[in-house]
Amino acid sequence: MFVYILKRLLLMVPTLLGVLLVTFAVIQFVPGGPVEQVMSQLSSRGTGGEKAGPASDYRGRQGVDPAQVEELKKLYGFDKPAHERFWIMLKSYGQFDLGQSFAHHKDVWTLVKEKLPVSITLGLWTFFLSYLISVPLGIAKAVRAGSRFDFVTSLVVLVGYAIPGFVLGVALLVLFGGGSFLQWFPLRGLTSPNWEELSLMGKATDYLWHIAMPVTASVLGSFAVITMLTKNAFLDEIRKQYVLTARAKGLDERKVLWKHVFRNALIPLVTGFPSAFIGAFFTGSLLIETLFSLDGLGLLSYESVIRRDYPVVLGTLFLFTLIGLFTKLISDLCYVWVDPRVKFD
Repeated sequence: MFVYILKRLLLMVPTLLGVLLVTFAVIQFVPGGPVEQVMSQLSSRGTGGEKAGPASDYRGRQGVDPAQVEELKKLYGFDKPAHERFWIMLKSYGQFDLGQSFAHHKDVWTLVKEKLPVSITLGLWTFFLSYLISVPLGIAKAVRAGSRFDFVTSLVVLVGYAIPGFVLGVALLVLFGGGSFLQWFPLRGLTSPNWEELSLMGKATDYLWHIAMPVTASVLGSFAVITMLTKNAFLDEIRKQYVLTARAKGLDERKVLWKHVFRNALIPLVTGFPSAFIGAFFTGSLLIETLFSLDGLGLLSYESVIRRDYPVVLGTLFLFTLIGLFTKLISDLCYVWVDPRVKFD
């Protein structure tokens, strides 16, 4: 086991380097970088109040001064060759220094910490509700396989899976957010402006009131996968010989289901639990956050790509890739902890 863990840890290094190298190389060929964007803004300001006559000798019409361009390149670090910038970036990441944001003028770590609570809120509610509803539903469907209950719930779950989360979010806003019909829930944010003045119960109620629609839109699509995975895992176990033997010995059906089948059928779910749980902290739903004006990591990632904020793009990519590799290792190790029959040579 120790050798396997050591191999996986060593493999993380080239994997992480490969992801960073490919992303860094792609960025070099993307037009409209931070220097070009600032030059465009300076040029537009310079020509904003001038007439388009050919005789105009206004300096802004002649483009940005080359000296200013060199200063901009030096400011954003583009005065060095690409390989040197990549090496500097790797040394900084080795010290867990993710750099400074071009657009926000803040440390990338600070930005992640600021946006993380919103994504944690949305992710954890989605995670817990998905498992708390889908696992019991999947078990009930497996026990009643082929019944009307199984058919109806499968239809409802698959229809919900087919509806994109952002489409459901728009529908909820129109129906219950004061769009055209009812105004039961607020349109944006996680709390009201007077949240600090509320009592403890009032704060909890206000928070749940704000989070109801975003969580509903986010959680609906995740029901189908977990529900059907639970159902199929239970069906596979129910048909095995040890279950028939337990029933033949007169063991109560409830004991057969919960003491024997339940433990073995949950192996696929338990092994995926760590990655899903950790992912709930760091993944952000861009469209859901945009619809409901939630300033989380999803919105930060989108804005950093649009603004060509490369330190945020690469820094968050490095952080999330590293976390993803470790959670994948933990998920694989869970196979051994849950099922001792599994061996990694």
